[in-house]
Amino acid sequence: MKTKEIDRKLLLSTLWIFAILNYLYCDIMGIMDVNLLKQYLTGNVNGMEMNENFLLAAAILMEIPIAMVLLSRILNYGFNRWANIIAGTIMTLVQTATLFASAPTNYYLFCSIIEIATTIVIVWLAWKWINPGKVTGE
Repeated sequence: MKTKEIDRKLLLSTLWIFAILNYLYCDIMGIMDVNLLKQYLTGNVNGMEMNENFLLAAAILMEIPIAMVLLSRILNYGFNRWANIIAGTIMTLVQTATLFASAPTNYYLFCSIIEIATTIVIVWLAWKWINPGKVTGE
């Protein structure tokens, strides 16, 4: 008896949920970090002003993985594959870049490694995804 492969759409969507939960928990830990909390209260964190434009940019960036939870489930093969490759690449590059913005804390580095690994797996799975219609001859 053959083991059925996990549905690729469901797997990609689940990986996006996993990534989002890691982003969120790392942000929550940042709020619990006394040194960062003091900076949040001043509106300036590690030299970055936490103004309305910065927060809008952060909201737009975080909308990418949130949207991918849904899009991974509803888009057809071709659009789905490329959306995951593009979104996964963007999130991998952004998360990697944040490690060089300032010296990361141990918890931030730990979470970032998990987040980067997850988005790399998403890109890899999407890249290796074979059109199910061509495999079955449909």
